Amino acid sequence: MTRTWTIRFSRPHPAALCLAAALFLVFPVSAFAQKQSSIRVIREEKHDVSAPLAELDRMTPAQPHRFSPRLLKILPTGPAVSVPEYPVPDVAMQMVALPPVAANLGLNIDGLGQGQYGFLLEYSPPDTNGAVGATQYVQWVNAEFAVFDKATGALLSGPTEGNALWHGFGGGCEHNNDGDPIVQYDKIANRWILTQFSITTLPYTQCVAVSTTSDATGTYNRFSFSFGSDLADYPKLSVWPDAYYMSFNLFLDGGSFIGADACALDRNAMLTGNAAQIICFQQTSSVASLLPSDVDGTIAPAAGEPAFFMNFGKNAIQLWKFHVDFTTPANSTFTGPTVLPVANFTARCFRSCVAQPGTSQLLDGLGDRPMYRLAYRQFPSGVESLTFNHSISTGVRWYEVRSPNATPTIFQQGTFNPDTSTRWMGSIAMDQAGDMALGYSVSSKSVYPSIYFTGRVAADAPGSMEGEQLIVSGSGSQTGGQSRWGDYSAMTVDPADDCTFWYTQEYIQSTGSFNWNTRIANFSFPNCGNSGATAALSATKLTFPKTVIHQTTNLTVTVTNTGNATLNISDVAITGDFAVLSNTCGAQILAGNNCAIVVVFTPTTKGTRNGILQLTDNAANNPQKVTLTGTGVSIALSPTALNFGSETIGQSTAPQTVTISNVSAASVNLTAFTITSTPADYTISANTCGSSLAAGTGCSLNVSFNPSKKGARNGKLSVTNNGGGTATATLAGTGTVN
Repeated sequence: MTRTWTIRFSRPHPAALCLAAALFLVFPVSAFAQKQSSIRVIREEKHDVSAPLAELDRMTPAQPHRFSPRLLKILPTGPAVSVPEYPVPDVAMQMVALPPVAANLGLNIDGLGQGQYGFLLEYSPPDTNGAVGATQYVQWVNAEFAVFDKATGALLSGPTEGNALWHGFGGGCEHNNDGDPIVQYDKIANRWILTQFSITTLPYTQCVAVSTTSDATGTYNRFSFSFGSDLADYPKLSVWPDAYYMSFNLFLDGGSFIGADACALDRNAMLTGNAAQIICFQQTSSVASLLPSDVDGTIAPAAGEPAFFMNFGKNAIQLWKFHVDFTTPANSTFTGPTVLPVANFTARCFRSCVAQPGTSQLLDGLGDRPMYRLAYRQFPSGVESLTFNHSISTGVRWYEVRSPNATPTIFQQGTFNPDTSTRWMGSIAMDQAGDMALGYSVSSKSVYPSIYFTGRVAADAPGSMEGEQLIVSGSGSQTGGQSRWGDYSAMTVDPADDCTFWYTQEYIQSTGSFNWNTRIANFSFPNCGNSGATAALSATKLTFPKTVIHQTTNLTVTVTNTGNATLNISDVAITGDFAVLSNTCGAQILAGNNCAIVVVFTPTTKGTRNGILQLTDNAANNPQKVTLTGTGVSIALSPTALNFGSETIGQSTAPQTVTISNVSAASVNLTAFTITSTPADYTISANTCGSSLAAGTGCSLNVSFNPSKKGARNGKLSVTNNGGGTATATLAGTGTVN
């Protein structure tokens, strides 16, 4: 989280004068790759090995909290101007509402925040982030962290002041607790990485600790790296096989923005507790807020494959490649950007643009920067994927980029915002099955800031997310002149099963200032990691006949378990003007068995009506979806079948009356009344209908049978109208000879 320190500098400094302001960031849109020549090698100031965390926590003196709590401001990376939300048309906006996300919510507990675990709230915003390891979950907010048992949610350690991790280390890392924290789990080595900066006193320093085991409560290899008088702000950390990669927004002497700094930390040295260095490529001031690629899954990038850095520009996202050589730093390269055009968008405004209930106080949108993390995954097929998101004026824009090391392409993109509330501050990741999860904040004039998530499975239409699910409802608004929110959240994937998503984010329990809370939740898609059961549907699309508004028709779909294990059905959901009339499936379908689901269509208005039937289960092809479509019509005929019996050729029966009703809430034009039959077999003998029929009214016409030939004489009465489709009634009679 970027900030301005206005009180705690030991001497006056330009950074202390830098006030927060709204920001519009312009990125270069160069269409060719270029090597960045501004390389810098930063040697460590110091490294050592800590005592166990419990001992460090016990030895650390209480923090002074002289000015607690404090509002953390933002350091702008461009002109400090207000950017209103004037959206351009968004062709990536998801228009179809899908059934609820097919993921099962598991652990859902409060994290650090007001009134939780003895946490002392020192700053706002919290910079909420966390990571999941082999057996633990570590959450770090401004300015404390805690270790939880990931199976039970029990607190194992903390809350611990961030700088307690450097007790006895000396310098700013030990004495300053300045935040902007990031916690990561190195899935390759099974180690924790915790980092925050020290900026209260010079030199500006990045403090990094790498655990010596997979236990976050154990000992750590500790390091400090000095950036001198250049403030390395808004740090973001990722894990790659050859390095820990970081990005910063660098400010000259804490004042003017220099540009993004793309850095590689010597991972091997830090894991073994040896002297380490950082190799950085300083960008120009036209490049800001880069995100480094972070490995998920069990398949590592190829040996020597560069790490990737991304940000976004005007209607484009941009990709760089970082190859590091710690032995010969001059051989390191940082090349790019590769510019990938995307659907046009307007970035969400930066400062004070998100509404809350019951207050004029608006929350910050941080629409200038991508949201943590840039998640990398390689699949057994060799496909490489990067997932990436940022906030735009129309919602949360997300992307999947494939083949980043070959010919990078936008495999899919979408904007998610299913209603008028604001969705922002997202984090996205992907599991081993290709399921995606996207968590975010939601707020509006009628919705307190709350936490939701959505997601998709590989079978979903490209660019679409399923219906969102609530993690926790906020019950208050942030007031007291505080617009700061975020500045980021974290979606991570459990290394134990490579299926379970863990998400942490900020919310508010009661209206006030400096009283934020956070939540930690996990969830997984039922198909991830499962096999044996397979659901086969008799149809993937049901097309219903034209149906009068508020009347019903139904069709059936059969579900068969073609696998060799029990199919466990956890949910049957349906959308649109459709409902499940009956369901014989129950909670389980044994291998080889089948069941039936009867779907009823009840149109609420005229025209084409669409919906989806979705089954959520443990099959490898979960969820299964049936597209539903039908047409609602406004005009109803009664009766819909007339039988005139027998009549002598050349004679005419007594007329039968057909009532025409407009069942809709709008007037309908009646443009033609026609009979299809052999000429003279049927005639309209009377008609009380005009050229239009008002809502909720009716009229009638009489039909007579005049057989022209012997035998069965069939026909059809058609009433052409603009109420969704032509209304018809069948006509039947038999011609006889005296």
